[in-house]
Amino acid sequence: MYQISRETNDIVQLKERLFSELGFREREHLQEWIAKNPEVLGEELLIIQKEFDGFSDTNERLDLLALDKEGNLVVIENKLDDTGRDVVWQALKYASYCSTLSTSQILKIYQNYLDKQATGEEARSSIIEFLEIEDEESMVLNRNDQRIMFVANHYRKEVTSTVLWLLDHDVRIQCFKATPFSLGEELFLQIDQIIPVPEVSEFIIDIKEKAKEDKGKSKKVAETEADLLEFWQRVKSRFADEGVHYFDNISAKPLFHMGFTKGKGRFAMVIGRTGPRVELYFHNDVGKYNFDALARYADELNTAFNGRLEWQRLDNKKASRIKYETNTAELDQMLDWHDMDARAKRIEWYVRELQNFFNIVYPYWEKAQRDMGR
Repeated sequence: MYQISRETNDIVQLKERLFSELGFREREHLQEWIAKNPEVLGEELLIIQKEFDGFSDTNERLDLLALDKEGNLVVIENKLDDTGRDVVWQALKYASYCSTLSTSQILKIYQNYLDKQATGEEARSSIIEFLEIEDEESMVLNRNDQRIMFVANHYRKEVTSTVLWLLDHDVRIQCFKATPFSLGEELFLQIDQIIPVPEVSEFIIDIKEKAKEDKGKSKKVAETEADLLEFWQRVKSRFADEGVHYFDNISAKPLFHMGFTKGKGRFAMVIGRTGPRVELYFHNDVGKYNFDALARYADELNTAFNGRLEWQRLDNKKASRIKYETNTAELDQMLDWHDMDARAKRIEWYVRELQNFFNIVYPYWEKAQRDMGR
């Protein structure tokens, strides 16, 4: 890794270090960094517990437990300079223990975590907000197989060999390499996904996963998910037809939203209760720094959207957003979800309005991030 010097028009090599020689520890440091910034693992995750030991008849504890945007449980195991030999077996045990957790148990686990943090938050509403669903009826957690993530500086061959074998047998598992660097007194951290290679994993089609039917899923939920998957696939195709590449490496999923991340913000299309909308969503904006930085340009943005932007600071929640919704005349033509003509109009609305929203808002979001020194 190199640092760019504008003054000398040159680059300076950073020195690769070990966590141990810098005095960093697994639980006090690496684990805390990930807990506070889970997006370093390449996606939006909601940390719901640290040092989780709530397993029957065992005193074992996993490092971090999280939810992904589909409501799946993610077991995150952190090691420093060496994974050791048994890390895969350890994580598989934790995943098997977690496989029995129900939605109500997960809510209790997360509420205990929030209470320890003294955030004053309510687990149920926080998860609904994170999953971007409209209400509790749509919330079914831990429905699919559990995921595993490893974070370490060095992986032994017996570990990588086992991980690759598990991947080949449809276990959802990822390895991230965490490398500290130094330049003088300054320290840096780089975290890269090394297994599977991200560019390849985007194109892996899990035929077995598609064929699975969750036994506890109602017929209505199954039909809704099939509709959503087909809908977002059509939206992706229309963007491709337009030569727009926002979603080239993003898979369509059976969710009520679809988006892509830029910095700490997520540009998204949402199927809301009151109709379609596009938005810039900040999931982890506890201090409202992202929202407030962008709000400095509110006058210019409101003018660009003829006063139709809605600024939602959401002071009682972690998240914040600005959004743009369809007008009443447009909504009347798209209201019936089951009408194919109405659905086609929705698709065209998303393709048109997300492009317009991104083209106008993103330059200001870039400025806002520079204002914050990011």
